[in-house]
Amino acid sequence: MVRVLPVLHVLSAVIAIFGLTMLVPLAVSLAIGDGASWAYDEAMLVTFAAGAALWGATRGHKRELQIRDGFLLVSLVWTVLPAFATIPLMVAIPGLSFTDAYFESVSGLTTSGATVLTGLDHLPQSLNVWRTQLVWMGGMGVVVLAVAILPLLGVGGAQVFKAETPGPMKDQKLTPRIAQTAKGLWLVYGLITAACLLAFKWAGMTWLDALIHSFSTMGLGGFSSHDASFAWFDSARIDYVTVVFMLIAGINFGTHFLFFRSRSLGVYRRDPEALPFLAVAVGSGLFIALFLLEHRVYEDFPTALRYALFNVVSIATTTGFASTDFSLWPIFAPVWMLFLSSFATSSGSTGGGIKMIRAKLQVMQAWRELRRIVHPRALIPVKLGGQPVENNIIFAVLAFMLMYGATMIVATMLLTFTGLDIVSAFSAVIACINNMGPGLGEVGPASNYQGLSDFQTWVCTATMLLGRLELFTLLVVFTPGFWRQ
Repeated sequence: MVRVLPVLHVLSAVIAIFGLTMLVPLAVSLAIGDGASWAYDEAMLVTFAAGAALWGATRGHKRELQIRDGFLLVSLVWTVLPAFATIPLMVAIPGLSFTDAYFESVSGLTTSGATVLTGLDHLPQSLNVWRTQLVWMGGMGVVVLAVAILPLLGVGGAQVFKAETPGPMKDQKLTPRIAQTAKGLWLVYGLITAACLLAFKWAGMTWLDALIHSFSTMGLGGFSSHDASFAWFDSARIDYVTVVFMLIAGINFGTHFLFFRSRSLGVYRRDPEALPFLAVAVGSGLFIALFLLEHRVYEDFPTALRYALFNVVSIATTTGFASTDFSLWPIFAPVWMLFLSSFATSSGSTGGGIKMIRAKLQVMQAWRELRRIVHPRALIPVKLGGQPVENNIIFAVLAFMLMYGATMIVATMLLTFTGLDIVSAFSAVIACINNMGPGLGEVGPASNYQGLSDFQTWVCTATMLLGRLELFTLLVVFTPGFWRQ
């Protein structure tokens, strides 16, 4: 317990700061007069008081955090903060249960975009600002996690580019260098978000809708202020602007940071994920457009391209926006989109899934094994960017994939055990573990997760957390070895 107290001391500061972020929806509420300002007053008071009380109880235990402390802190942040994020929702929405409110908050902070709420158009709009602000904050939290903390665990991902990605890839404890890295990433993230907001305004959104959807787009979270999502706007210009910024957010923000610093597009060419990600996402959009045209879903190619590119990129980047009910398309299209959500985005982006770099490493490892069958004595290295990848990273990626598959199977079996049909259960698990949002069947783009039972909702909540923290970051906390001295 003594070792946990310094972590709780840091957590207390995070909780207090989190309470201050509620000033944004409070300011919006007061500015537009939506009558929900009192919900944020209560939430801020409770959150800040809890943070201050925890800080006071642990102030004598301040010390520099070690690697294990970092994993515990990350796990606590992603599980504790959603509990405080539920307060404005529960105060302002009569009858909303804690289970549903916690699911909604976890969905926001994990940038999943799955929702249990209906009547979004009629909610106090400051609540939609709060929901999407959670997505935006969670998005950068994920980027900092990927660049600064996950490499220490050695589970594959950003640690592969130790030479290029900013951050203390070899440090053995959390140092001021991580704070410097985080500041740079936050600056880039904020600048691109501002550009997205202005682009949405130019495309025809109101300032409020532009703010809400720029938060969701940059966090790749998929929350909207309208039940119909982007179908409500019915604007090709807005659709294409969204596609551009979803693609930007799907690239490693460490690479964006290097671009802002060097002003050279060469950093994207040297990034082993950026070009494959763009090729897969845009290429799949073009392919599905032709597929839909062939099946006469749309009568002309420009219309097919607009809807296919928007929805395919949205699902591939694990954003979760929808401009039409794509579950009504020929079944190959939505299944292919769910498949893309599992691997398309880059590590260090705000997207979910296993990430493009792990997919590449698995393909290269499989090809190496095939070549070894023919040449059993040959030394065949796996290379990324011309540099050999150490076997321990390959093994870590394989272990990650084993846990990823096992989690999907267990969660799907739990949902089907409770009576949910297999299409809804499996697609819900895929959507939650990839932090993508809509699935198929009962949780498809034309509906939401409101119809799930409390137990099913908690299964999906746990799956979102596991997916967002890339499994090992959360699971390692539950191993006996983690708590040994």
